[in-house]
Amino acid sequence: MPDVSLGCLFSPSSVAVVGASSNPFAGGHQFTRFLVDHGFQGKLYPVNPTASEILGLKVYPRLTEIPEPSVDYVISCIPAEGILSLLDDCDKKNVKLVHLFTARLKETGRDKETKLQAEILEKARRLGIRILGPNCMGIYYPKLGLSFNHELPGDSGPVGGFFQSGGGAAEFVRYAALRGVRFSKVISYGNASDIDEVELLDYFASDSETAIITSYIEGVKDGRKFVEALALAAKKKPVVILKAGRGATGAKLALSHTASLAGSIDVWKAALEQCGAVMVSNFEELIDQAVAFAFLPPITGKKVIVAGGGGGKSMVSADVWEGEGFDLPDLSAEFRKKLKEKVPELWDWVRNPIDASLFIGTPMVDVNVLEWLSNEDGFDIFVANLTQDDPLPNDIWENVLAPNFLNSVTAIKKKGRPVVCVIETGEIGPAEMESWKWRAIAETRRQIVNRGIGVFPSAERAAKALGKLVNYWAWRQSENELL
Repeated sequence: MPDVSLGCLFSPSSVAVVGASSNPFAGGHQFTRFLVDHGFQGKLYPVNPTASEILGLKVYPRLTEIPEPSVDYVISCIPAEGILSLLDDCDKKNVKLVHLFTARLKETGRDKETKLQAEILEKARRLGIRILGPNCMGIYYPKLGLSFNHELPGDSGPVGGFFQSGGGAAEFVRYAALRGVRFSKVISYGNASDIDEVELLDYFASDSETAIITSYIEGVKDGRKFVEALALAAKKKPVVILKAGRGATGAKLALSHTASLAGSIDVWKAALEQCGAVMVSNFEELIDQAVAFAFLPPITGKKVIVAGGGGGKSMVSADVWEGEGFDLPDLSAEFRKKLKEKVPELWDWVRNPIDASLFIGTPMVDVNVLEWLSNEDGFDIFVANLTQDDPLPNDIWENVLAPNFLNSVTAIKKKGRPVVCVIETGEIGPAEMESWKWRAIAETRRQIVNRGIGVFPSAERAAKALGKLVNYWAWRQSENELL
């Protein structure tokens, strides 16, 4: 195996798309367009024996016809039977990394295709070429303009990840981006014939651009090595893993999808818990966890105060947060004294969670109370609910309530207090988005995210994600105390 770091491999100055195509539905066209549309900073070479121009770029009939002596990175969009010959051309062009979008190899379960994948790997190693895949989407590295899908964020952030599922990787990036998450780089690695989960975990653990590691894994090739790498990585930064193939049917699908051995879910749970990694059950939880770690500092306490919503919302919030192991302390005597001066009719009535309806017709609103409380030391996390059941008309909602909510939660963050917002939107379709209220809520959510505050779509998802975050940082603290 060549001694070239993944950091160098994932930072190419030149890319060739072999199998580039004018057909907009072909993979070779899509990958070329990904790089063009995302403004890839290096040199881009489409390769196709029958085309002269694709997307305004000169096309070369063969990789060896590219005039430069070296090409760093090759994306293969040709059938599997052409890969062995392609590797010979890659050798002549000093190619360091070949990403095989090419599929229908070992994951088919057929002897012929399994043998061909082994031959490809053996030849690549002999020639000193690294293989990413087969059957994967490759690299998303916004800093360089590398992308494996359309219209992904062009700005970078702290979240990195490695995903066996290419579609899962794109879905994660796209939907997490709507929640304000930005990425260092995300790698789709498919069958993992060469570059696998252990090497990728080691890479992200040491990558200075990555503060949070996320992953979708169907199976691993070497469980012992993976656990060793995971234990080291989790002591450096949060590692969040979505393990797929947990049931019998899922395990069979994992074998046919990326030729991975799924393993027992009980063994996975025990291993991840022992290593300090965070395990999630679906893509929604993976996104929630990325939001929690990206927007919140290390928190080891579970004292939470919640404000917003009517009486029913407050009672449900109390049940949800306590169900995830959080404490909801009562308001202090000092605070009640201050509250008595402002709203004497409520000073001994308000409880945690704070019922917003109690403040109707008073000089205070519930989120202002939360801002007041942020000066006290009795709480670890501040949660602001923006409720949609408010009966106020649009002018008051848009001009008073929403700005007041935004200013208050921003003020809490500026004080250095951990704060998140819960904003429920329900099943919103095009017709509902024509309503002023849904547009106003969406705009408020956007402004909150832009100010660096995490937003969750329900109390349940917020409490679950923050519970895992607190548990991780408490584990890290205990590990450091043992050193």
